[in-house]
Amino acid sequence: MRGHGVTGFEQYDGTGAGGGDAPGPDPEPPPRIPLPRAPVEDSGVPLPDPRDLVSAPPDLSHDVLKSLLGAWALAACSAGETAAVEAHLGDCGACAEEALRLREAVGLLHQPESLDLDPGLRARVLRSCLDRRPPRIPVPEWAAPYDAETARLDALLQDFGDAEWHAPVRLRWFAGDEPTSRRTTVAGVIAHLLTVDGLVAVALGLEDPLTDTDAGAEAGKAAGPAARTEAFWRASRFPPTRAVRAPWREQSHHLVRTVSFTGPNAAERAVPYGDFTLPLADSMLDRAFECWVHAEDIAEAVDYPYLPPAPGHLHGMIDLAARMLPLVLAARRSSGPASPGPARHLRPAGAPGRTLRLEIEGSGGGEWLIPLDSPTAPASADHEVAHVALDGVEFCRLAAGHISPEEAAAGQLGDRDAIRDVLFAAASMSRM
Repeated sequence: MRGHGVTGFEQYDGTGAGGGDAPGPDPEPPPRIPLPRAPVEDSGVPLPDPRDLVSAPPDLSHDVLKSLLGAWALAACSAGETAAVEAHLGDCGACAEEALRLREAVGLLHQPESLDLDPGLRARVLRSCLDRRPPRIPVPEWAAPYDAETARLDALLQDFGDAEWHAPVRLRWFAGDEPTSRRTTVAGVIAHLLTVDGLVAVALGLEDPLTDTDAGAEAGKAAGPAARTEAFWRASRFPPTRAVRAPWREQSHHLVRTVSFTGPNAAERAVPYGDFTLPLADSMLDRAFECWVHAEDIAEAVDYPYLPPAPGHLHGMIDLAARMLPLVLAARRSSGPASPGPARHLRPAGAPGRTLRLEIEGSGGGEWLIPLDSPTAPASADHEVAHVALDGVEFCRLAAGHISPEEAAAGQLGDRDAIRDVLFAAASMSRM
C-alpha cells in the first residue's frame, strides 16, 4: 500500500483523481484529541456583560401562560417558561391567585410529615388560650385527659366510610393469668365505649345510654363493663353501625360539661363498676385510658397510625395504674395467684413492708414505690426488694392486656417472685 503521510492513504483533491499535477507536501492530520481551549481571560477578548447572558422571557399569550400554571406550581417548566410565568403573575391578579392555590395544593401533595397532629398540640393550644382568657367554668384537670382522648378518637372516626365501620377488631385482655380476646367491629368498639361510659353518666345523674334502647332491659341488670357491653350486643336487633358515633360523642360532651359544673367536690364521688368502685376523678382517667387503648385497636384494624396521649395525660394514666397495683396484688394474694412472699415476723400496724420500685421511662414517666405486703403498708425505699424499669407506653399496653408479662421488655433487679407478681398484677387489671 502506498502512502503519503502518517495516515497511509492518498490525498483526495475533490476531482475524483488521487492528487494534482504537482503533488505538494502532505498536510498535518487533525489531532485525535482536541487541544485545550484557551480561557477567554487569557485571550485578550473582553468578558461579556452578565446582563447580556440572560435571555428575555418568551412572549407568550395569556391563555398559554395560564395553561402553564400547573406545571409552574410543580416546578416542571423550563427556565424561559418559568421567567415568563413569573413576569405574568406580577401583572395578572387572577392568575396570581390561581398560582397561589395551586402551589398550596402541591404542598399538601408533598407533605413531608404525617398529616396527623401531635397529641400534645391540642393541650398546648388550649393552655395558651386559657392563659389569655381563663374560662368561667374550667374543665377539671382530672377530666382533661378524657376530653382530649374522646376528641382524638372522634377525629379518627370522622372520615370513616361504611367499610371502615364494619372492619373487624379484636379486643384483647387478660382473664386471670391467661390472655383472652373478643371479636367485634369498629362500630362495636364505639358501642362498648358508650355503654361503659354510661356507668359514669349514671353516677352523675345523667341518663343511662341504654335506657331507650332494645338492650336497655337486659343491660340495665348488668352492673359491670363487660356484662353491660355483652348485653347490649346480644339485645341489639342489628350489629352496630356508624349511627353509634353520634350518641357516644354527645354523651362524652355531656360528661365533660357536667363534671365541669359539678364543682371541686365531685372528684370523690363514687362510680360503681360492679366488682369495684372508683372515685370520679380516677374513673375519668380510667375512661380516658380505655378510649386511647380502643382507639389504637380501631387504628390497627384500618391500618392507620395512632400516637400515644400527651405526656401529662399519659402520666396521669400511669399514676392511676400504679396506685391500683397494691389493691390488685392483695386481691390476687387472697385468691391464690400471687405468691405470699417469704415468711417474716409480724410488723406493727402502719410499719413499712417490702417495696418494689417501679420506674417508668420515656414520655409521661416517673417512679413509684409499690408496697408488696399490704395496700395499707407505707412504701419505703429502705425496704426495697426489687426494681422494675419499663417504657411508659409498654407499661400501659401491659396494663391493657395487649402484651403478656413475659413479653414486657422490663429491666429487672432483685426479688424475681415480687417482680413476677407485679407484672402479672398489672396485666390482670385489663378488661374488655
